[in-house]
Amino acid sequence: MPTSLIDALANRILIADGAMGTMLQAADLDVDDDFQGLEGCNEVLNVTRPDVVRGVHEAYLEAGADCVETNTFGTNLAALGEYDIPHRIRELAEAGARIAREAADRWTTPDRPRYVLGSIGPGTKLPTLGHAPYAALRDAYQENAAGLIVGGADALIVETCQDLLQTKAAVIGSRRAMADIGRTVPLICHVTVETTGTMLLGSEIGAALTALEPLGIDLVGLNCATGPAEMTEHLRYLSRHARVPLSVMPNAGLPELTADGARYPLTPDELAEALDRFVNEYGVSLIGGCCGTTPAHIRAVSDRLRGAAAGPRAPEVDPGVASLYHHVPFAQDASVLMVGERTNANGSKAFREAMLAGDYQACVEIARSQARDGSHLLDLCIDYVGRDGAQDMRELAGRFATASTLPIMLDSTEPNVIEAGLEMLGGRCVVNSVNFEDGDGPGSRYARVMPIVKEHGAAVVALTIDEEGQARTAEWKVRVASRLIDDLTGRWGLSVSDILVDCLTFPISTGQEETRRDAIETIEAIRQIARRYPGINFTLGISNVSFGLNAAARQVLNSVFLHECVQAGLTSAIVHASKILPMSKIPDEQREVALDLVYDRRREGYDPLQRFIDLFEGVDAASARASRAEELAALPLDERLKRRIIDGERNGLEADLDLALAERSALSIINDILLEGMKVVGELFGSGQMQLPFVLQAAEV
Repeated sequence: MPTSLIDALANRILIADGAMGTMLQAADLDVDDDFQGLEGCNEVLNVTRPDVVRGVHEAYLEAGADCVETNTFGTNLAALGEYDIPHRIRELAEAGARIAREAADRWTTPDRPRYVLGSIGPGTKLPTLGHAPYAALRDAYQENAAGLIVGGADALIVETCQDLLQTKAAVIGSRRAMADIGRTVPLICHVTVETTGTMLLGSEIGAALTALEPLGIDLVGLNCATGPAEMTEHLRYLSRHARVPLSVMPNAGLPELTADGARYPLTPDELAEALDRFVNEYGVSLIGGCCGTTPAHIRAVSDRLRGAAAGPRAPEVDPGVASLYHHVPFAQDASVLMVGERTNANGSKAFREAMLAGDYQACVEIARSQARDGSHLLDLCIDYVGRDGAQDMRELAGRFATASTLPIMLDSTEPNVIEAGLEMLGGRCVVNSVNFEDGDGPGSRYARVMPIVKEHGAAVVALTIDEEGQARTAEWKVRVASRLIDDLTGRWGLSVSDILVDCLTFPISTGQEETRRDAIETIEAIRQIARRYPGINFTLGISNVSFGLNAAARQVLNSVFLHECVQAGLTSAIVHASKILPMSKIPDEQREVALDLVYDRRREGYDPLQRFIDLFEGVDAASARASRAEELAALPLDERLKRRIIDGERNGLEADLDLALAERSALSIINDILLEGMKVVGELFGSGQMQLPFVLQAAEV
């Protein structure tokens, strides 16, 4: 049985071919006969001039290539659509694969198999920008992949990707083709990073890796746009963090414009030198060339690297999610992952009213304000009775994709609404939520939403709800969480770190006996689950705990409860980030009574709930801020400036600095006050009593 491509890569590097288009353009071809009147449509040559296409493959195989790419870069909806022949996608793809298969088989020997990589190019439509619907692109890519597989491709290579949503459409379309045909082949994915340092739409390499790896690709890497020098830092990132093997196919340097067209300056030996470094230093397994590379380049690479093994790698996996632009890790330094709660039609009146009025710009502004307030993710929920939820989700997710730099947590009870959101977002999302409320059998919501989650590579929020209802005790919460985690990792293949367990809590502010212990049970459940499943993540709707109290009381109780949950192992929280206070900023009595309330420390003559309510009688958030301002004004000037730094309080700062400058030098203010204040901030941050947004506020002051 022939050695599979993946097995071969486990033992040695493989060398792919170079540019196809320039070789075809150099041939003496007739527009009417050879291109059937479709000038520039190289893929038509797969049926009109298979001899010319085969000749290109033969030249690279003779030069020492282990793999050849099919002449199918443009067999996609956008490219063939420009020639009004999108109905020929599968035909031309299959023809291209058969030509490459014949050439590869002719050069295969018992000790050296040759492989066919089915090329899937990006086309010219960017779905993130609304150029074409995701589903139409996905289905066309499925036809493309099906033709390549049937034609004999050993692997598929989704390459030159510029839009993460387009890339996702191609990968998922390819996976659907494999399932439909009943044959699985390795899937290679190459993104293209421009000289700007990002993909065309602004995606950093970290965002690309986070979005694409969970889709089940077998290799990840870079091709086109630049030469190897400009790829180095991005490849270094992949080498450090990618779980899967690496592949790279650079241009022969950055193109130089001449009177005769583009010229690629990198010589064959220079390309071989660069790829040698990539193989040995970064552990790249599959190498080749893109624009400007010729059989001479591949011969130099083969002479230098044939039979070599990839250098060792020890990737440090950084679990997280991604927007179109950035990777956001689940694990935040000395803080929790803050999930903004205001883009939720059920929890935010302002957001709901803007959505109902069709004022999408106002919705976007709410999203942006949460980013400014310190949120790391946005919880997007559009569920509202009587509305077309899928359409609302498409409208808002599509706008959030480019207007906000934050990843999205898609929050809905309807699988079709979740799917609508995932089809608008190229980054990696969190799906909120899955649970066993109606079981996990066929027809259950869990069984309907999980195939969607799996296909799109999303992370999930797992609620501690089963057929008996919402778990109330720590033992019940742990039991349900364990059942969910075991099924999500076992049956659905998620990593433990992809799961955010929500242990849920009821308000402890109602005075009802049955809810008094809810905070305790939630905290204990988090502690036990974290101990049982190392690497598991959590989230929690913090503000549920304080429902019914006035705004000032809620702010304090939410902040204290969040702190206690974090100490138990909580890694993220759905909150209004700007309304969370660091422990150092809460007056001692308020903090102690809040802790008594959280842990239900009642005793004869003392009810912490009643005392907590009394403390905030007639106090609203604005008056609480005013009283803090008065307290600040009463301090000596030096102490007041130091407190401003620690509290991140800018109002009145300039006036205080003017007063200080009248008494001492600027350098003295920096050395004696600023540095001392920042030292305290550093200590609070290091001990977990101050979260990162507050550190940044202190730094601004």
